[in-house]
Amino acid sequence: MRMMLVGAGAVGESIVKVMQWRDPKGEWLEYVLVCDYDKARAQEVVDKLSGDTRFEAEKVNATDREDMKNLIKAHKIDFVMDAAPPFASNMIFDAAFATGVNYGSMGTWSVPMDEPKLGLGIENSYTEPMTKYNFDRHEAWKKQGNMAVICMGIDPGVVNVFAKYAATHLFDEMTEAHVKDGGNLTVPGADPDDIMFGFNVWTVLDEVMNPNVEYDEEKGGFIVEKAFAGQEVFDMPDGVGPNTLVKVEHEEVVTMARFLKQYGLKKATFKISLDENLITALKVLDKLGLRSIHPVQVGNVSVIPRDVVAACAPQPKDIGDEMTGKMLVGVHCIGKKDGQDKEYFLYQPFDNQESMKRWGNQAVTAQTGFGAALALELIGKGIWKEAGVYSPEYFDPEPYIQLMDESGYEYRIQELK
Repeated sequence: MRMMLVGAGAVGESIVKVMQWRDPKGEWLEYVLVCDYDKARAQEVVDKLSGDTRFEAEKVNATDREDMKNLIKAHKIDFVMDAAPPFASNMIFDAAFATGVNYGSMGTWSVPMDEPKLGLGIENSYTEPMTKYNFDRHEAWKKQGNMAVICMGIDPGVVNVFAKYAATHLFDEMTEAHVKDGGNLTVPGADPDDIMFGFNVWTVLDEVMNPNVEYDEEKGGFIVEKAFAGQEVFDMPDGVGPNTLVKVEHEEVVTMARFLKQYGLKKATFKISLDENLITALKVLDKLGLRSIHPVQVGNVSVIPRDVVAACAPQPKDIGDEMTGKMLVGVHCIGKKDGQDKEYFLYQPFDNQESMKRWGNQAVTAQTGFGAALALELIGKGIWKEAGVYSPEYFDPEPYIQLMDESGYEYRIQELK
């Protein structure tokens, strides 16, 4: 694999650290061009890789298809990994296709309507629903003979593999899959008014405040509601404890409905635990119009409000040393086995202090990067190999689960019923 990483943020850094660790002799990872709009940041990541000459830094504009195509050709890249903010994902996807190379991402871009019509029908709330841009081009990718694997992080990503594993190994029929993202991360002695974006600021502003989406076949398909709907308290295992979760827009709802329907899937949701300070801040930003992507004039300068917020907010790469506790992400699967009702929670716990000690990255980003890196290993070894556009639950889950065992990326299966 000769890979171009587009986006050298905290998750991108985590990805290349794990890939280097998994293949120190270059048996399947030949070269990585670490790219970012800020070349100094890309070089900072490369400098953390102990002088490994397989890794080089370069500047890239992820919204400029020609710039990316030129880099892909100049460095003989055969795989593009998208770790950039979601607004650039379609352009990175297109650049990979135009140059005839394979592509991977951890999420997709979506565009809600200014006045969404809530209720049945994702197309009534979004001018561009999540994953649509990618899956609409499946046949073109298939005809060209290249593969795109979208949604390869932790969630989406690892949980998709878990859901496929449950459908094929734990049930005769799996009717429901509910992703739950939580934890008990805290900063001892922190100001109680602090606001923490644990993930890419752009992504948080998108997926949390966009109209949320769930899949319910019996109600007609995709159901859209206002932000923060569907609140529930779920008791997380591993000592994490009760988490208050709310629904948000997330790709698993769409990809699981696409690939797991053949196993009986009729319902899918995604819910996340959000800090009360963050929820309040997001609501204020939304009401003030500060998450808008439409330029506004400030004196003689035209600015995009969301860019200003993203630039000013605390960055995930700068948060971590002081946090204690775990991230815990899993999928609650419901179905039947041997005529009996069964429920399982398949999950991946990630301790922050251990993550900082081993990887130098906080748990939220390292957990995502680790999940993506294992998927990239399967692609690099030719185990995940197909023509077209897919997400992780399309593939046989066994090789990924085996890599989790081999790498110590722990997971657990809790029987709930």
